[in-house]
Amino acid sequence: MVETYQPSHEATLDRDSMTLSRHVLQQLKSFGPDAQDLSALMTRIALAGKLIARRLSRAGLVEDALGFTGRENVQGESVKKMDVYANDVFISAFKQSGLVCRLASEEMEEPFYIPENCPIGRYTLLYDPIDGSSNVDINLNVGSIFAIRQQKGNDEHQTGEDLLQPGREQIAAGYILYGPSTVLVYTIGTGVHAFTLDPSLGEFILSEENITIPNHGPVYSVNEGNFWQWDDSIRDYIRYVHRHEGYSARYSGALVGDFHRILTQGGVFLYPGTVKNPDGKLRLLYESAPLAFLAEQAGGRGTTGTQEILDVLPDRLHMRTPLVLGSTEDVALVESFIQDRFRERETEMAVMG
Repeated sequence: MVETYQPSHEATLDRDSMTLSRHVLQQLKSFGPDAQDLSALMTRIALAGKLIARRLSRAGLVEDALGFTGRENVQGESVKKMDVYANDVFISAFKQSGLVCRLASEEMEEPFYIPENCPIGRYTLLYDPIDGSSNVDINLNVGSIFAIRQQKGNDEHQTGEDLLQPGREQIAAGYILYGPSTVLVYTIGTGVHAFTLDPSLGEFILSEENITIPNHGPVYSVNEGNFWQWDDSIRDYIRYVHRHEGYSARYSGALVGDFHRILTQGGVFLYPGTVKNPDGKLRLLYESAPLAFLAEQAGGRGTTGTQEILDVLPDRLHMRTPLVLGSTEDVALVESFIQDRFRERETEMAVMG
């Protein structure tokens, strides 16, 4: 009698061989052209993440890795040297891929076109190459945020106007967190999944599948240094969490790191508007919409405080929005304070009128 061979390390090997590209194909349950394209796109994003992680791991030793370049980006912000390097890495990773005709980044005023890809490239990558770049010089966590959209029309005048669509047009989104380990989290509309870079293999290996944000969490993440610049409703919410047990403030100055904590532990991230910046500082296409897509796929929410982020129609590539992101109950609590103040103002106006 011939015995059927049973691998003794099957479970471990299955886990270790579940690479990012294989997982995308498995999620789509297809090996068709569209599925293969999306798998290849994620592989290129992973390559960019590996190159950036390598650079960051040697940032203190590599010339021109730390500090400012001396110029400003399209938003008038000082540009870090790692911002420029990471932006160039994404461009390089997608050159001659045949997949992406253009890339749009918060570091570039206009979309960057790759002519050799444009005859057949049907996709656009939108990204924030280094989120939280002020943390680089002091060796704290930073991240990259990305979204993939399908190109609509030929974009003959190279204006990228078809990108001015709500976040629900995203076909994929995610981020790469550079910390004690390098973690890539993504969604293609079939849940949220996390991969950890195994340096010995040089591959992102599945570490957690179908992540779910708890309905409520203890963490609130916001820069309280802006307290007196906020609307009364946001100050009301902060006073509430100060007076109630069970809340912990956690804010790193890197959106990716703060959101990753909330994704796994629950809670809420806030970046409200201020007197100086009524629309906040976060960019809809490169930061707010990709993370809101992830939040919704994990059972959470992302709003401006009055509207779902994924329903916001951008009027320009670098449009900013306030952001309230995280567990459903905690986002709803923030919204309740905003609605209360709105009703109070309506009542006051009615009385005065």
